[in-house]
This record gives sequence, structure tokens and C-alpha cells, in this order.
Amino acid sequence: MSEVDRVPSPAAPPAVAATAPEEKKGKEPEREKLPPIVSAGAGATAGLDRGSKGQISTFSSFISTVNQKKEAAENTSSPTHLVFPNIKNVRDLPPICLDVRQKQRISIDTLSSEMKTPVLPEPILPVQPKTMKDFLEDVEKAKSSGDWKTVHDFYLTMFDSFPELNAAFKKDASASFNTIEDSGINAKFVNAVYDALLNTPQDIQKTVLKGIINSLLREWKGPRTKDDLRAYFILLQNPQFNNTSTYVIYAHLLRQIATLVEADHHFLVHWFKKLSQKRFKQLVERLLQFISLRLFPAKPEEFPPISKCSWWIPSASKVLALLNTANNLVHPPLIPYTDFYNSTLDHIDLMEEYHTWQSFGNSHRFSFCQYPFVISIAAKKIIIQRDSEQQMISIARQSLVDKVSRRQRPDMNMLFLNMKVRRTHLVSDSLDELTRKRADLKKKLKVTFVGEAGLDMGGLTKEWFLLLIRQIFHPDYGLERVGHRLGERLGTGQRCAGPVTEQRGGPLDGSRRRSESYGRCWQKKN
Repeated sequence: MSEVDRVPSPAAPPAVAATAPEEKKGKEPEREKLPPIVSAGAGATAGLDRGSKGQISTFSSFISTVNQKKEAAENTSSPTHLVFPNIKNVRDLPPICLDVRQKQRISIDTLSSEMKTPVLPEPILPVQPKTMKDFLEDVEKAKSSGDWKTVHDFYLTMFDSFPELNAAFKKDASASFNTIEDSGINAKFVNAVYDALLNTPQDIQKTVLKGIINSLLREWKGPRTKDDLRAYFILLQNPQFNNTSTYVIYAHLLRQIATLVEADHHFLVHWFKKLSQKRFKQLVERLLQFISLRLFPAKPEEFPPISKCSWWIPSASKVLALLNTANNLVHPPLIPYTDFYNSTLDHIDLMEEYHTWQSFGNSHRFSFCQYPFVISIAAKKIIIQRDSEQQMISIARQSLVDKVSRRQRPDMNMLFLNMKVRRTHLVSDSLDELTRKRADLKKKLKVTFVGEAGLDMGGLTKEWFLLLIRQIFHPDYGLERVGHRLGERLGTGQRCAGPVTEQRGGPLDGSRRRSESYGRCWQKKN
């Protein structure tokens, strides 16, 4: 018997011990070097006590040493790591009492330089370059010495960006001025800078235009602030935009103002009404000139093709509407409403504009009829007259078609609004005719007096109007007050002498006094 047979394995049963050495020799000789597999029986405990105690204790100490080093490394690297004691039984686990919300705060000083996020510095507000007094002194020195460098540097800095404009012209650069009543801009300083700009050398004026271009081309992120609105308000007053060579820049400025939201337009409108009458009128005239020269350019090669800049005129009209709204908010208005008329529009196809407005309304299709305050009285008269004629023709044609469709003989009188009245009952007959023939009100008027032979070629209609007005303003109807005011508006310049009493109690109450007053007024007018 070999030595292996005499020493059985401490972990194997006696029946298996005889066959185990042969299997180990033939198949897995290397498994002898591995620690024995421990069984769950009582023999396993006895085997652990008897054999290989040195090997197992050495392996256990190795594992415990590794665990201790790992725990020590984790304790030094992570201050928030929790170290639990060596627990052999699950029942001995400590209760979880650490609240998730009670986390230890890590000071930013303990972090490495790679983990620290760089803190962005606060934006530095531009400093006001000069006061109005300093600027005017520099301009006078430049005119006397011919050295414009100081003035040039001022314009270069001021028009470089919107923040620089606010720093130069705001009454207080640190205040927000979020109110419609006060724009926060030193208007006198703005006027002084622009008045002096036109008398400066060309290089300074070009510098200002370059700065405006750079400001308008800056990327727009988010809604506009009140400082941006102030910058638009200041740039819009630039007198350089009177020159056609600057119209491309002017158009982009108008476009950005026109596309602002309604709340921003509300601020601009109230700021516009604070302008002086002279500056306000200059803005209106500049916009009207811009529209006229875009419609009928003196030199077409100066401007881009109309197909590529179709937004020029709509943008200018929208800004002009803001000025018109501001003008109507002031009592009395800054300028007469007739100053908004653009006489150039009298020479365009107004009916096409009118039909476009009727078809599309206030949609994306632009029409001057959307802004009626720019259309003169003469142009409006033409539009109303031609529209009335077209409606007359349309209604007459429809009546003729209906007559033919019913196989009736057409009559030429069906093309007119025929009114037959008696001279003795002029008012009552006229009202009865208008009430019965409402469907023909848009047809051409044709008047016939009952019992009188005559063809109305226009004279009978004029006579009917004259007699009807005289009858309506008769004292018995109590409309003499309206007649007096109508006479004043027609330019007679005469006020009726004597008391004017209202009609009370009946149609003839106080008629004598009213007749005398009406007679004196009529004599003065004639």
C-alpha cells in the first residue's frame, strides 16, 4: 500500500477515499494543490480541526489584510464613505438611521483644481464717456484746431453697441427706467450729438454707420430689454438716414423695430409722444420720404431690386403707425393729421391696393389701405368713388340677369334708383322711396318730380338735394342747431345771433324764436 493510500483526505468519506487517488492521478493532478472543498457535515468540522490548519489560517489572514487596506484607502479618499464593523451575523446589522437629506457638504476648497468649475465674472457696465458739456467743448476745440481725434473716439465708442449707447445717453446708467412715462434718456444730449454729427468729417460719419451696422447684426437671443428699446429709440433719430445711401441700414433698423412684440411697441409709442414737435415731425418726414423714394426711386440702381426688399415699405409703414398712435395720444396733437399724408400714393394704382385689402384684410399681404392715415383725402375720394361705381354696375348687372332669367322684358329704369317725389311732401316722399327701394340704394340716383316733365341729367338730383336739406333744417324739425354747426364747418365763419332754444313739448313750441334766430343766421350767411 502506498503512502497516499495510508493517509486519507480529511474532507472525504472513507468509501470515497480509495478511489480518489486514482482519479487525481489520471485526470486532475493539479487539484491537489488547491484547498479542500469543505462539506456541510460534522466530519467537515473535525477535518478542519485536524488537518491543514496552517494553510487556512494563512489564507484568512491574507483576505482580512486586503480588506483592511481597502477600507483604509476608501476612508482616506472619500469622506462620505460609511465604515461598518466586522459583522458575522445578519441580525447584528445596525439600523439604517442616516437620512438621505442629511448629506455632508463638500467644501469647494477641498476639491482638486480639475474639479473646480470656473466662476463667470459679472458683466461690466460701460462707463459714461463724456457729459454734454465736455462733448460740446471737444467739438469747439476740434473746429478751431482741426484735430477731430477726440470727437472721433467718442463717436467710435458710443455707437459701438447698444450698452454703449445706453451708457452715453441714459440719465443714470445703473437705473432700469422700466416705465412708459420716462424713457430715462437725456434728450438734450441726444439732440446735441446728432446736430454736431452732420458737421463732422466724413470718416466720423462713416464710423457711426459702421457701429450701427455692427449693433444691428449682433445675435438676438431672447426678448429685448428696455435698454435695447432705448437704443432703437436713439438710433431712429439719426439724421444720417435722410441720405439715400444709408437706406439699406435704415431699412434693417425699421425692420427690427417693426418685428418687436406689442408690449415693446407700447413703450416706444409713449416715448415718442415725449419728443419735441420739431424732432417728431422730422421722424415722420424721414419715413414718408423713405416710402416715396422706394416707390419711385430717382436712381433705381441705388437700391436693391424690389423683389429682394419687399419688406422695406411694410416695415416703414408699421413704424409710421407707431408715430401716428403717439400723435393721437397727445392733446393737442404734436403735428396735424394731414402731415401723415403721403401725396406720392396718389400716383399708384389705388384700386389694386383697395382690392388687395378687401381680399386679404390685415393678413400677410401688405396694402396701404391697412394704414389709412397715410392716404390723402383726394386718394380716399377716388377709392370711394370708383368703388361706388363698381358696386352700381354690379348691382345693375345682377338685376338685368335676374330679369332675363325670369323671361321678362328688361327695362332701362331698373339700372337706376328711381325716386318720384312731390314738392309739397318732399321729405316724407323721399323717406318712403328710400325705405321701399333699399335693394337699389347702390344704384345711380335718378329723381323725378311728380307732375313735371323732365329728364334727370344731374340737374334734378342737385335740386332735390338742395330742397331736401332746406326742408330738413326747417325750424319745425328742430335741427337748426345742426344747421348752424354745419354752416360753421363749411367755412361761413358766421355764428347765429340771438338765442337758440331746443325743441320741447311739440313741433311748434317756441317756433317763433327759432324762426327769428334762423332768419338772422341765414341773412348773415348770404
